Amino acid sequence: MNSPEQPLPTFDEVLLCTPQTSAEQVGLFLRRCLIPCPGGNKIYTMLYADELSYDVSCRAEELFQRLQCYNSSYRLIILCNCERENSYLPSAFSHYKVHMIPQRSQAEMQQYLQHHFRVAQPCGSAAAVFKEHMCVGIVSSKRAGMGK
Repeated sequence: MNSPEQPLPTFDEVLLCTPQTSAEQVGLFLRRCLIPCPGGNKIYTMLYADELSYDVSCRAEELFQRLQCYNSSYRLIILCNCERENSYLPSAFSHYKVHMIPQRSQAEMQQYLQHHFRVAQPCGSAAAVFKEHMCVGIVSSKRAGMGK
């Protein structure tokens, strides 16, 4: 985010974890992160790692321990809910823990995201629905099930 021209992460750099995320999915992700390949300056991110099941978390830690010797310059970020930081995977990686304070203001981050998510020519696209021709948007309600 140092410049508006820096790209957003690609699909292979992010793993959004849920309780249904399989050990195979986590394994493929860790292999992409830890096995060196050409053009390997990517930053890999596991989101909501605290949501992984105990079995998947154990297998992920074992695989990480086996693979990290192949690449000493990997870049992996594991994000979790601070209320669930005592679940298996966040606990297993707690010695790597770094408390982060955002280096950019919320306005700067929003501006960066708007730069990347704005549709240049909204000709008949769904972007016409969202504010300022954005191709993504968040629809929320205080009342569940109200037809969002």
